[in-house]
Amino acid sequence: MDQEKFEELQGKVMEDVAGAIGVLMSYIGDQSGVYRALEEAGPCSYKDLSERAGVDARYLREWLSSNAAAGYVNYDAGSDSFSLSPEQAAIFAHDGEPTCMQGFFEAVVAQFATYETAVDVFKSGKGRPWSDHLPCCFCGTDRFFRPGYIANLVENWIPALDGVEAKLKAGAKVADIGCGHGSSTILLAESYPKSTVYGFDFHAPSIEKAKAKAEKAGIKNVEFEVVSAKEFPGSGYDLACIFDALHDMGDPVGAATHIKESLNPDGTFMVVEPLAADDLEGNLNLLGSIFYGFSTTVCVPTSRAQEVGLGLGSQAGEKRLTEVLNQGGFNQVRRATETPTNMVLEARA
Repeated sequence: MDQEKFEELQGKVMEDVAGAIGVLMSYIGDQSGVYRALEEAGPCSYKDLSERAGVDARYLREWLSSNAAAGYVNYDAGSDSFSLSPEQAAIFAHDGEPTCMQGFFEAVVAQFATYETAVDVFKSGKGRPWSDHLPCCFCGTDRFFRPGYIANLVENWIPALDGVEAKLKAGAKVADIGCGHGSSTILLAESYPKSTVYGFDFHAPSIEKAKAKAEKAGIKNVEFEVVSAKEFPGSGYDLACIFDALHDMGDPVGAATHIKESLNPDGTFMVVEPLAADDLEGNLNLLGSIFYGFSTTVCVPTSRAQEVGLGLGSQAGEKRLTEVLNQGGFNQVRRATETPTNMVLEARA
């Protein structure tokens, strides 16, 4: 054994353990409102923060100490006070903004909370339905992806598609398949009031959340329905979208085939998927590690629990995704644009 390599790996693992604890601490701080209270208060003692946030002072002192050791909050020894820098607040306290990581943390915690099921599924090879996960998995997924959609969907992704923006502004018929809590659906409806947007998902509790969000926002040009990607109703759609969900489907080829049949002859299918290279070697990086991890516990088991169970995985890559779309009848597929975490494919018949 190479002692230097061992110590290097050991150090990396210790950092990962610290990160795992940090994620849990961050989740606790989010759910208890401590980060928000600390930003509002400015530099303060743990006792003052305890009163402001309404949490136990002794536990808060330990929590703040862990956060300070991780660099998640600042500590001033002279005044024995804690504070958040603008950078720390952006990551930990600004829910709904693209900088905030709390949705990611929530999704990770959801996987640890059901570790016994995850181990059983991993050993047995059986599927695990999306509905089998805890609600915080669904909420965390929505919280993580929603800011990215807000930052990119209307400003960058739609304009990158050939002729789609003009159709949406004039009034188009849109299908958002696998819409989850409806963040992308509602954003499209809000941004293009002359268009009608239909959100479809096979998970009934998510559709109920989506309906409630649309009603609260007062959005009238949006409709939601519980239905699978291969069975959603209607035809004559100008645009069909799947956001970060095609790889979770049991039969993505069947879904693509149904989407093709539901589109107008000049319609467009926009597929947003996690950014990935076409080979494993190209994905051996920090982002790949995260996505493969979620793919192990969520994406592939969800696919296996459905008909066909293709199991694309979250790092399928553009080449494999293009093959699926080609098999579904889309002969023209191109990468329209990308972000540091997503690729946007434009598919046409």
